[in-house]
Amino acid sequence: MLPEIAVTPPPAAAARLDSAPVPFAEKKTASIRKAPARADRPFKGIALILASTVFLGASDVTAKYLSATLPSIEITWIRFLVFAMIMTPAMMPGSPLFAMQTNRLGLHLLRGMTILGSSLFFISGLRFLPIAEASATGFVAPLFVTALSIIFLSEKVGLRRWIATAVGLVGVLIILRPGTGAFHPAAFFPLVSALAWACTLIITRMMSGSERAVTVMAYSSIVGLCILSALVPFVWVTPSWHDIAFGILIGIASTAGQWIVVLAFRYADASVLAPFSYTQLLWVSVLGYFIFGEVPDAYTVTGAGFIVASGLYTAHRERVRRSQLLSVPGEPSPNA
Repeated sequence: MLPEIAVTPPPAAAARLDSAPVPFAEKKTASIRKAPARADRPFKGIALILASTVFLGASDVTAKYLSATLPSIEITWIRFLVFAMIMTPAMMPGSPLFAMQTNRLGLHLLRGMTILGSSLFFISGLRFLPIAEASATGFVAPLFVTALSIIFLSEKVGLRRWIATAVGLVGVLIILRPGTGAFHPAAFFPLVSALAWACTLIITRMMSGSERAVTVMAYSSIVGLCILSALVPFVWVTPSWHDIAFGILIGIASTAGQWIVVLAFRYADASVLAPFSYTQLLWVSVLGYFIFGEVPDAYTVTGAGFIVASGLYTAHRERVRRSQLLSVPGEPSPNA
């Protein structure tokens, strides 16, 4: 199973640069055999997930800072350019990391477009919204996954998970306050970003068992970079060296954050890590205050609380359901 399908909602996919050309299904079996070792090192996993939130939060804050001088498309283009450069070893024939062989090209192309949409819409929202508000709204992606998994993966969702989803959506309404003077149309950007990210996770699930994570990431970087390279000339603003440096920082920080997330899942389960992934909201709020002078209002804090509670309960139900399914021989996991 690819790391991204976990309940925790990091903003972008995580790459795992495995050099051995072993099908991902075989790796999944190996990871199951190592499960007890992971359970014995939860504190290392927690430490890693906390570190990842710092990198991912710094990437978001830097993107908001750059949005004052560069168009969102250009910022996202720089981010994907750095992403593709990091993934270059996986694209080079003859490299021990070469991983472009695939029988799921169509899904790779579709996934590249959805992950691009997630990044682009989120960065677009940062231009107009306080970063804490945009980040909290973006954390509803697991709720969209719940609904989409019924349609595309034929999963069964119980009443309690639907209630948790409804609670999360109430949190979104508290933050956005539609119909009031506080509502900003740009609030739809992080919502669409979360929906696109949920679609990315669903596509990832559809490819799990047949594609290695490094292959998925390599194709996503290529697709995103190609599309953005076609769009960026229409909005091009010549960046200063200062802007270029911060753009590179965004790409490095986001990729590092995603990489650390993958490492974290090697030592602990999603249900253990989920509560700590939400500390990203804390980091972006603190950085938003010191850099942009933004103070989250009571509505944002309250709504974020609803969303976090919903996400934590969903993670708990995921753990319970997995333990029940694993106790029944021959019954496939709904997340496989």
